[in-house]
Amino acid sequence: MTVPPDSTEPTGPAQSPAPGAERLGSAVSAGSAGPRGGAGPRGAAGPPGSAGPTDAPGGVDPARGRRRALAAVAALLAVAAVAAGVLVLVRPWAAPPEPTAPPPAAAPLVEPPAATTSAPVRQVAAQRPGTVRLPEGGTATLVRRELTADGTLPIPDSLGEATWWGAELGAGHGAALLSGHVNWNRRKGPFDELWRIRSGQEVIVLDTAGGRWVYRVTDVLTLHKDELPAHAQRLFGQDGPHRLVLVTCGGDYVGGTDGYRDNRIVTAELVSRP
Repeated sequence: MTVPPDSTEPTGPAQSPAPGAERLGSAVSAGSAGPRGGAGPRGAAGPPGSAGPTDAPGGVDPARGRRRALAAVAALLAVAAVAAGVLVLVRPWAAPPEPTAPPPAAAPLVEPPAATTSAPVRQVAAQRPGTVRLPEGGTATLVRRELTADGTLPIPDSLGEATWWGAELGAGHGAALLSGHVNWNRRKGPFDELWRIRSGQEVIVLDTAGGRWVYRVTDVLTLHKDELPAHAQRLFGQDGPHRLVLVTCGGDYVGGTDGYRDNRIVTAELVSRP
């Protein structure tokens, strides 16, 4: 995504140049099949190179390469058992005593198992209509955008939005492009998940009527922005099979009009519809 020339740290969304024509992120060129620029500011952690976003100058996080860890809660089960012995009384011999009933044996004492503590169940909020939900639960509101007069596609206004351009859901052909910020102002966006997503996982889109569209990830690709033009038609073209294409930025933060060096591009195929 575009970063002001005089700033080393993004401070708010900016419009990216044309897609496919040069570089991709959150803008799409009228003269090409895909977007350009950057889809997000800075700060998500990832290995050097193209494995994930890294901190920009100024630092979104205290150290480069650090990812937010998910807290896990483990329950400890403790069971205490006490075995009671049997006391046997021996009397010296004498005249045979009158038969008497033997004293009852002491019943073994066993403490009941300690109550177990279950790990808290993570509650996932119901998905709202008009949103896309990623496998880890990150959700963004879809904002339909078209190309402006100069041939660019406006980037999302906030972390919680994703720009939608191209094919409609379930179209007969063509890419439905969803572009979102990876992070902004020291906060990670839902599309940060694209750096951890794997083939076979599902992306769910709820249309404004509440219809549920399920897409399965078929391809995960990281491209240097200089490499994008050669792949734009294949990735974002409006011909060929229908597909959902999700895009964000990442890799090394280089500043200038590019922001991040790379783009993360996830392609998914439709597997079920309302």
